[in-house]
Amino acid sequence: MRVAALLPAATDIVIALGAGDQLVAVTHACVVPPPLDGVPRVTRSRVVGATAPALDAHVSDLASAGAPMFDIDEALLVAQHPDVILTQAVCEVCAVREADARAVAGRLQPPARVATLGASTVEGILADILNVARALDLADEGEELVLGLRSRIAAIHRRLKAEQAPRPSVLVLEWTDPPFNAGHWVPDMVRRAGGQEVLGKIGEISRRVSIEEIQSAKPEVVVIAPCGYTLADAMREVSPWPESRSTPAWVIDANRLTSSPGPGVIRGIEVLAQILHPALFGSPSRQDAVQITP
Repeated sequence: MRVAALLPAATDIVIALGAGDQLVAVTHACVVPPPLDGVPRVTRSRVVGATAPALDAHVSDLASAGAPMFDIDEALLVAQHPDVILTQAVCEVCAVREADARAVAGRLQPPARVATLGASTVEGILADILNVARALDLADEGEELVLGLRSRIAAIHRRLKAEQAPRPSVLVLEWTDPPFNAGHWVPDMVRRAGGQEVLGKIGEISRRVSIEEIQSAKPEVVVIAPCGYTLADAMREVSPWPESRSTPAWVIDANRLTSSPGPGVIRGIEVLAQILHPALFGSPSRQDAVQITP
């Protein structure tokens, strides 16, 4: 089967299913192992800016105009003759719009099947993995993958329960300038890692928050996870945070651990558990997270 993945999470899922050799197209933002370096990249971002405020401003301008954030190189995608196109219906800022992907799929000859990721919770992410597996005729592999991921989540839950661990209040920032709280599945990740998100709600979209809201929430831990940023990129955007230098604050590799609704989210839960409960789970690797205060 020939698979086009139009968001990084879909690429991650296909690879985790052991079907990386079926990928014939990926996005400009996908991270793939060396054997897949030659897979054509069929999207490009319209969003430009050297700083977080500049990026936010350009996103706002495009959204106000009703314009897409990403373009599809349709000619290149058509040339790959995909049987299945994987897309998403969660966030138009983060990946190609579902409507755009379906329009392209319908113009192919023969039309490609479309499978859509739409999760807003951790459970939904696991369901999306199973849906992708079925679309690729890999239902057994999907069940095995999800079983392993569930086992890792359960191991954290058992340890927290056995130790009667307290739940610290946590603020996850999805953007820093202007500040946005984390939404969708991230508050669910915090809960499963043994914390309580103070501003984000499970399943709800992220929103812009004020400094006053952040201060009133009085989080015990701040986690800075700019959407789509690597750890190195995020470290360049953290200078204004946190407002209170006495609050423990961590910067994490959001690109791998929180932004992309695929198998990496389970690793993200494990890293959050290490940040919130190091006595139980050990300290996170500096490849995953760096503490910046106190």
